[in-house]
Amino acid sequence: MSEKRTVFFISDRTGITAETLGHSLLTQFDSFEFNQKTIPFINSVDKARQAVEAIDREASQSGRRPIIFSTTVSDEIRDVLRTSGGLFLDFFDTFIGPLEQELKVRSSHTSGRAHGMTDRAGYQIRIDAMNYALSHDDGITTRSFERADVILMAPSRCGKTPTCLYLAMHHGIFAANYPLTDEDLERARVPEPLVRHERKLYGLTIDPERLHQVRSERRPASRYASPAQCGYEVRQSEALYRREAIPYTDTTSISVEEIATLIIQEKGLQRRFF
Repeated sequence: MSEKRTVFFISDRTGITAETLGHSLLTQFDSFEFNQKTIPFINSVDKARQAVEAIDREASQSGRRPIIFSTTVSDEIRDVLRTSGGLFLDFFDTFIGPLEQELKVRSSHTSGRAHGMTDRAGYQIRIDAMNYALSHDDGITTRSFERADVILMAPSRCGKTPTCLYLAMHHGIFAANYPLTDEDLERARVPEPLVRHERKLYGLTIDPERLHQVRSERRPASRYASPAQCGYEVRQSEALYRREAIPYTDTTSISVEEIATLIIQEKGLQRRFF
C-alpha cells in the first residue's frame, strides 16, 4: 500500500512552473501517493500567511509534514512561507543564487516571466498557432497547409489532436493533422491533399488493442471500434509510412509531451518560444 503525502505548489503567478518542476521530481518516488494542491497568486505577505495556515492545518490533520514546491520571487514572501511546518523547497533559492554568483549580476526578481505577458510577440505566436491547430484539426480543411510546420497523419484516435495542440501551446509550432480513412488505406498512397507537403508529414501509430479500447469508449460495439478494424488500420498505416519513408512514432505508452518532443527532434522543427 502506497504511503500518502500532501504536496503544495505555491507561486506568485499561475503555479505552472512549480507544478511542472515538482511533478518531475515526484515521479522518482513511485512508492508514494501524493495529494497535490496548488496555491497560485501568492503575491503579498497576507496571502503568504494564509498559505502557511493552510499548510499547517494540513500537517496537523494528516500528521505528516507537507512538501512545498515554491516559485515565489519575493524574498519577503519566501521568508513567510519558510515559517510553515512543511518541507520548503524553493526553486528560486536553489537556482537563482548560484546563477547570480556565476553571472556576477543580481537577477531582476520579476515575477511572471515564465508564463506571463512580458513577451507579447511570443504570446501572439501561441494564440496564432492554437487557432491554426484548431482550424486544421482532423482534416477540417486542407487549405493553408503551406503555413504548417508539420502535418500529423494517422487513423482516428491515435493522438493527433492533443499533440497538435501541445505543439502549438507550448512551442508555437503550427501543426495540422489529417485522418487516414479506409479509402486512404485501401489506396495505400499518401492522400492527395498531402502529396505536395510530404516533407512536412509525420505519422502516428498505436497498439491495435489499445486503439480498440479507446474507440470502444467512444463507440462501443461498432465496426469502428472492432479489434479487426483497429488491427487493419494500424497495419495499413504503418505499411504506408514505411513505403513512403514517412517518420512515425508509436503513441501507445508515451505521453503527449514525449510525442511532441520526438516530432520536434525528428523533423528538425524550430521552437518559437520555450
